[in-house]
Amino acid sequence: MVPAQAIYAAVPISVLIAIGFIRKWRSRKWGKCLTDTCLRGKTYLITGANSGIGLETAKALVRRKARVIFACRDIAKAKQAISEIRKEQPTGGEMIPMQLDLSSFESIESFVDVIKTGFHKIDVLINNAGVVVPLKCDEKTKEGFEIHLGVNHLGHFYLTNLLLDQLKRAAPSRIVVVSSTLHEMAKIDFNDLNLRGEIEKAKKGQVKARHNLGYSNSKLMNVYFARALADKLRDTGVDVYTCCPGFCYTNLFRFSVKWYHYLIMLPVALMYMKSAKQGSETIVYCATDYGIEGQTGKFYRDCVEYDSKYPFKKEEEIKLWNISEELVKARKPL
Repeated sequence: MVPAQAIYAAVPISVLIAIGFIRKWRSRKWGKCLTDTCLRGKTYLITGANSGIGLETAKALVRRKARVIFACRDIAKAKQAISEIRKEQPTGGEMIPMQLDLSSFESIESFVDVIKTGFHKIDVLINNAGVVVPLKCDEKTKEGFEIHLGVNHLGHFYLTNLLLDQLKRAAPSRIVVVSSTLHEMAKIDFNDLNLRGEIEKAKKGQVKARHNLGYSNSKLMNVYFARALADKLRDTGVDVYTCCPGFCYTNLFRFSVKWYHYLIMLPVALMYMKSAKQGSETIVYCATDYGIEGQTGKFYRDCVEYDSKYPFKKEEEIKLWNISEELVKARKPL
């Protein structure tokens, strides 16, 4: 007769083994960048390259011998990340730490001035950095924009437009905009881009912390920006791709996901949540795979084209571009 203790031990072990097999089976469907082309001589610029998906993307490019510019808000963390990568990859590509705060137009301008002085061309710009902050915190950028609008959208909008000459000189070159399928949950109100109404509701506890409209809206703005930019840069040799890394375990949602959420969601996380490295595969694919060259304006997830469920409207796309230009030029919220 089997002792009760053995049965009690066998049940959780069997469950964990079953979850492991399911995760292994599911991970086969997650995209993987299969190209391993040497990128020696090419310059890649990644925003937010010191942690999470950005860091894993940088590692993959350095391993392929690319020169990688780490454009990070915290220069000390960028240098630390570079040091750790160099220990792992002593013969990898060159890595350059540079300070860039996307919440400040002045910082963006200073950064671009240094780039233009030191680099004649940029082969690939990867707009990866992003923030997720609970709306009730009412956090703003240096210019007073709602933090998700200001950093995730306007910061990259301004940076990219300032670097277009460097990208055109490197043609065929690429711009990779990291978005999310959460853009499908967005609701852009052009009369309240800074979400004053939503923020006031959040402060009163009338909005679920995990449903962050500011983040979802910024991810939709990323997609619209990429689509509009692809049209504007058509026939210049600069391709624009949007991608979603998928549901990944990173510190991006550290403010809105509490420790007990991880316990509650552990079975789901084990089966569905990617690692940062797995999430970076589609970004690396969009940044390096020659098979998609010329297919500008497309959205990718799991290293294949993704058909968004959002009902895109050309007039909404044009309106967002025009307003974004006005906001950057005026340097203050409407």
